[in-house]
Amino acid sequence: MNRRLILAGLCGAALVPAACSKPAPAASAPPTVLNFSILTTENAADLQTKWGPILVDMEKDIGMPIKPFYATNYTALVEAMRFKQTDLGWFSNLSGLEAVRRGGGEVFAHTTDPSGVEGYFSVIIVPARSKTTLEDLLKCDKTINFGMGDAKSTSGTLAPKAFLFSPRGIKPEACFKTVRSANHQANMFAVANGVLDAATNNSSSLLRERIRDPKSADKVRVIWQSPSLPEDPMVWRKDLDAGTKEKIRHFFLRYGQGQDAEGERQRALLATLTIAGFKPADDSHLLPVREMEASEQLEEAKTAGDAAKTADAQKNYDAIHAQREAADKAAPAAAPAPAAK
Repeated sequence: MNRRLILAGLCGAALVPAACSKPAPAASAPPTVLNFSILTTENAADLQTKWGPILVDMEKDIGMPIKPFYATNYTALVEAMRFKQTDLGWFSNLSGLEAVRRGGGEVFAHTTDPSGVEGYFSVIIVPARSKTTLEDLLKCDKTINFGMGDAKSTSGTLAPKAFLFSPRGIKPEACFKTVRSANHQANMFAVANGVLDAATNNSSSLLRERIRDPKSADKVRVIWQSPSLPEDPMVWRKDLDAGTKEKIRHFFLRYGQGQDAEGERQRALLATLTIAGFKPADDSHLLPVREMEASEQLEEAKTAGDAAKTADAQKNYDAIHAQREAADKAAPAAAPAPAAK
């Protein structure tokens, strides 16, 4: 199955209903400045330091100023693209899905991991010296102070719900003593310092923290890990002109790939973000997260005992599951998603 057939199926699975029901927007005039959004799952100042040299390289390669946009939450990233305050950006999968659905966005690439392994993992961490186990967590006896991620975080919220809580009929707000939402870095520090008994996080963020602050990272341990999740998508506004898109694509797909001293310098910059480089992608990259979302919706309908909603949710899940399987066959390295119901 080729990419066009997969994308045709995405419309049937309602992955991007707005894009599928309307003609593609007319391309805008070439911009004179590119506004680049960056998700802040960690300290914004730290990310500015890490992304700054890469954006300088991008300015030189593309030939126009690059203005960074750092948001305090995922929704702000989506809204900025929706109102054309940004032109492209580095998203998580769930926020990237929202950018495609509501923000006029389109996936054009995805990050790769320095280990060479495709995908990363949602995890739940507890203090290293704590005796808390996963079984303790799932008792739901309201004795645990728990940290979730942003509502639009794939690894911080969607994956734990889809893979761990929803299949067991667990609602975190009814399970734990307290539930609070924060970014991955804040959650790790809260667990490391004993403010939280447990919290969600992800393998990439923990690796970055181990490099940046090994003493704090040593104070937490993982008690649960999800199946593999897709790497982060790079999203641009669909209505950007073709010439600008080609310049952007050319920069990212070549960045850090050279075998000379310049390539080594670029790879060193990317390594601070635990990124090895970028590979081409399209909206089908988001199918696994769309399937996780549908899986959670199906479990919620079953738990509510609503037969009509359950039937609709099952139909929706089955359609997306079929599309994800087709995409996996076309691209065997794609990340797995929840098992069919």
